[in-house]
Amino acid sequence: QVQLVEAGGGVVQAGGSLRLSCAASGRTFSSYGMGWFRQAPGKEREFVSAINWSSGATHYAASLKGRITISRDNAKNTVYLQMNSLKPEDTGVYYCAARNRIAIATSAGAYDYWGQGTQVTVSL
Repeated sequence: QVQLVEAGGGVVQAGGSLRLSCAASGRTFSSYGMGWFRQAPGKEREFVSAINWSSGATHYAASLKGRITISRDNAKNTVYLQMNSLKPEDTGVYYCAARNRIAIATSAGAYDYWGQGTQVTVSL
């Protein structure tokens, strides 16, 4: 059974940084695609970033490109999301997701497994 456990959320002032982590277990993830999504109150879940676990190829939401970096640590089976220059509109629950396909996907429906989410709150 695949398990994804996010950590690293919290309250940060605008302009600050956070690094989220997603510890994955239950499979060999070399053939998986991993993604980060977020959901603000009253809004739909939206794509943030994705990474091909095997090749390390990455993809970012256009609106966030330049402020975020996704990476993975194969030895730790962990995916990271580094977020810089945070804004109040970045507030929301951030979810890690995994799909049993190598190809990067930006649609939430393309992912098979989800973590419980970690809250990120950016204050003025």
